[in-house]
Amino acid sequence: MAAPHSANDAGKRAAAEAAAADPEIRDGMMVGLGTGTTVAFFLPALARRGLAGLTCVATSPATEAAARALGLTVTAFDETERLDVAVDGADQVAPDRWLVKGGHGAHTREKVVAAAADRFVVIATEDKLVERLRAPVPLELLRFGLASTLRAIGEQLGPLRLRDGAPPSPDGNVIADYLGDLPEPAAAAAALDAIPGLVGHGLFAPAMVAEVLIGESGGGVRRL
Repeated sequence: MAAPHSANDAGKRAAAEAAAADPEIRDGMMVGLGTGTTVAFFLPALARRGLAGLTCVATSPATEAAARALGLTVTAFDETERLDVAVDGADQVAPDRWLVKGGHGAHTREKVVAAAADRFVVIATEDKLVERLRAPVPLELLRFGLASTLRAIGEQLGPLRLRDGAPPSPDGNVIADYLGDLPEPAAAAAALDAIPGLVGHGLFAPAMVAEVLIGESGGGVRRL
């Protein structure tokens, strides 16, 4: 892999390589692979370990293709019911470990994979740390009844926008962003979950997170 092009890339690599070197990731395990630029550093670091019998589940076609190109074994998620560990990035990380994810539109799959894993490890850089979560929060919406779903979200929660020109989710659904305030992430998550037609949102609760690895620009890693 080429050297980092920026201090931010150095932080991504540091966090990703720390996660890949975790001795709790062992031969024969099932590993969930997230989506995004930080995970792009995790994949080759994991492949270099050459773990025997390691099987991966990918959250997006892009991740699956990259993992296979590195020699990692990838299986469909309908072929297994649980994972030993999942590793993924985040767009925002609050002090209490609430997360916002979904910048690449794969947050529903990422949440399914994280929930199925015994351990969900988040890898991120210092710029992803926030005092409290803020908009935008990615949303995945069914095409069926889309106008009705958009109206319901707007009336019950607040403003949102479709990602014009953005590709659909890995499952072919529409990607939008919620733009309202987030004084209580748990309340916002519950309200979003209750809206029919909303497939998934990018708010991840702290209970899902086993560990957060923050890569620093100088190459160090700290744990939250």
